[in-house]
Amino acid sequence: MTTTTTTTGERSTSTCTASTSTSTTSTTPTTATRALAQRWAAYLSAEVDAASLAVFRVAYGGLIAWEVVRYVLHDRIYRYYIEPGFYFSFVPFIRPWGGTGMYWHFAAVFVLSLLCAAGLFYRVSAALLCAALTYVFLLDKAQYLNHLYLLCLLGLLLAVAPAHRALSLDRLRARRASPAGAPAETAPRLYLFALKAQIAIVYFYGGVAKLNGDWLRGQPLTMWLAEHRGAPLVGPLLAAPAAGLALSWAGLLIDLSMGFLLFSRRTFPIGAALAVVFNLSNALLFKIGIFPYAMIASLALFADPSWPRRRLPFLFRFRRAGRPGGGAEVPSPAAGRRRGLPLALLHGYLLVHLAVPLRHWAYPGDVAWNEAGHRFSWRMKLRDKNVSELDIRVLDPRTGVRESLDLEAWLTDRQLGEMSTRPDMIVDFAHHVADRWREDFGVRPIVTARVVASLNGGPYRDLVDPTLDLASQPRGLFAVVQPP
Repeated sequence: MTTTTTTTGERSTSTCTASTSTSTTSTTPTTATRALAQRWAAYLSAEVDAASLAVFRVAYGGLIAWEVVRYVLHDRIYRYYIEPGFYFSFVPFIRPWGGTGMYWHFAAVFVLSLLCAAGLFYRVSAALLCAALTYVFLLDKAQYLNHLYLLCLLGLLLAVAPAHRALSLDRLRARRASPAGAPAETAPRLYLFALKAQIAIVYFYGGVAKLNGDWLRGQPLTMWLAEHRGAPLVGPLLAAPAAGLALSWAGLLIDLSMGFLLFSRRTFPIGAALAVVFNLSNALLFKIGIFPYAMIASLALFADPSWPRRRLPFLFRFRRAGRPGGGAEVPSPAAGRRRGLPLALLHGYLLVHLAVPLRHWAYPGDVAWNEAGHRFSWRMKLRDKNVSELDIRVLDPRTGVRESLDLEAWLTDRQLGEMSTRPDMIVDFAHHVADRWREDFGVRPIVTARVVASLNGGPYRDLVDPTLDLASQPRGLFAVVQPP
């Protein structure tokens, strides 16, 4: 009887143990995932030195101020935003200010960029600067530039980041008002990470976009480099076909690897050196504005957050007492719990910007040809389109009379050049012409276009269907002009 009881007890114990083991095994992945998520949240919520964030803020504001100066010197404010009679606006109700309003707008951008760089009234000035840049960006597709889009995104991230906690006039004012109560010169790592991730996305998708047949065979870079054959010393080298092929592959590999190199402390020096050479080369070879310099300035974000205190000590004379080395991390689990919303917004932001550059796969045709999904995707310097014929015609359905439009009377040279290679802009223009025609003559016409173009030195063919009524085609971000 005792033996039976003991045996039964042992079996019962054994069964219980097995059950416990099974339960532990089944919950281990969940527990491990939760623990990993908690460590990730704690990592992003930890306070780090705000010095590198502040240096980037200064560079960002300075670059925008310089860009406004360039717009004034080259009369771009008038040519881009006052002279045109029609704008290819991203949002229909957004239009340029009337009269001299655009000059005042760019003056405000200049002042706001300096306030941002100085860190004065930072929360207000940074938010207004982001809004002012975004307004300019949305005015006309003909002025679309990847660097302006990037500046808008970086401006948004800086506007929500406490980038004024170091190296700012706001910081100086706070210290004078209350030396003991001034905020710490730190910032949650999540804001620094968001900016770094945005830069890495630009590089990576710039490389992904280069994974196409034309780029891998050296086009259009070979054609562009041949235009520099007259340059002293390096001209003949650049004009050689092998140079275009070699630099195409080099650009591809640099773009794909740059984000990984910069994020690792061990490989950061290599990545930073490559980034400087790569971007300066682009600045010398191509007219791409301040984009290369913005990418060089972004290197300030990838080094150790406290690097400016060691390299630029004269800018950081005041240090918070008790902080070892001026840049030690301060874990803040309580703050991490309070930052659930910022963490969620960060991951949502990154998911959107990881998905948007891939949207062209949902559209039919070649994105380099039909441009569907080209914008907002970091597809930079990938195509060279040569248009041999551009004829837009209007057919009056009552009389059957067809006439060609004098496009130079409707659009500026820059708008005409941009529209001629972009089917969605041709559709936008067709709608505008049809609307105007109906206002003037009381009937909506049929608008067709004969556009013959070549892509990267390839054969000439129709860019849009010459028999299609473009004024009846859908418009918008997700509309695609079907190829002929």
